[in-house]
Amino acid sequence: MITKIDPVEVYGFTPVVSSAEALLKSSAPYPAPSSPPVPISVSDIQIPNTPIAQRIHDYAKSHLPEPVYNHSIRVYLYGIAIKRYRFPTWAFTDETYYLSCLLHDIGTTEENMRRTHLSFEFYGGILALEVLQSAGAIAVASDVVAPREQAESVTEAIIRHQDLCQQGKITVLGQLLQLATIFDNTGTYSELVHRATIEDVTKNYPRLKWSDCFAAVIHRENSLKPWAHTTTLGEEEFPAKVQGNKLMAEYE
Repeated sequence: MITKIDPVEVYGFTPVVSSAEALLKSSAPYPAPSSPPVPISVSDIQIPNTPIAQRIHDYAKSHLPEPVYNHSIRVYLYGIAIKRYRFPTWAFTDETYYLSCLLHDIGTTEENMRRTHLSFEFYGGILALEVLQSAGAIAVASDVVAPREQAESVTEAIIRHQDLCQQGKITVLGQLLQLATIFDNTGTYSELVHRATIEDVTKNYPRLKWSDCFAAVIHRENSLKPWAHTTTLGEEEFPAKVQGNKLMAEYE
């Protein structure tokens, strides 16, 4: 007997409030309301090794500059740590979150930045949908192609990963991707991850001056596309906040 899965739950479509501040106020640390985060090492977090996860990893590894690739893996590791600590009931698969992390900045490469007039998150989401649903010449088995619902959830999360709204709703997958990216990029929500976790993650996936690198990407996109969505975070304020990331400064 084949059990039918619920794509809303399994692929992370469950809605939560967009405001991270409101969400964190309404959720308690795990296992107890007053518990601080515990140290989690990279070896404590399983990297998905399914056929689709391996294919997308290889795609990301070959298309992303090393600082962006390392950032993408850090976002996965930090996100899993945050999920365990604050949102253990979120039931979407690690694989779905991993795919989102690997592809969330695919639109920031110089090639992709120049390929489109779209903001990098939007084009990145569209490209992710295409890559996830087509393995090209290697499409010899269905397990290397993401189910439509999973690909759409990843796309939604990527498109909205810099959509830092105070009103409305977002998927749980999108919210976790936002929390982990803003944590690595600016040091916001430092209370969600133990410092020993940061030390081990950055030891295994060095930042390689990520703050300067990402700030340069922001300025680059804004110069090419002054209408870009990133400008909604502040044309000068946001890159300044990235470069002023005090939490991660010692690991740059």
